[in-house]
Amino acid sequence: MVERILILILSLIGLWGIVYKKNIIKKIYGLTILNSSVVILFILEGSQIGKNAPIMGKGVRDMVDPVPQALMLTAIVIGVCITALSLAIAFRLYRFTGSFDIDEIREKVSHGTD
Repeated sequence: MVERILILILSLIGLWGIVYKKNIIKKIYGLTILNSSVVILFILEGSQIGKNAPIMGKGVRDMVDPVPQALMLTAIVIGVCITALSLAIAFRLYRFTGSFDIDEIREKVSHGTD
């Protein structure tokens, strides 16, 4: 129960960073924290299912399902790619506008297109 509460707090911290922070780098950190909390939740729930490695043999029961673990590895790789792409876009925006503040970026981009 304590683990799930900590994961919920971690998720809320990530969501807070995405929604309320004006700095685009801090928003990317929030997205990464939220992604990590989802991965931790799936790993926690997957660890509750079985106890033995999924190697087929006689008399082997109570095996761990390997599909959630494989999906979480994929989610980790996709999360790293999204973070790298987000940081690259943030850097390009910084070079174009000179700021990481989302309001300043929005203002400068809207005046630049008029």
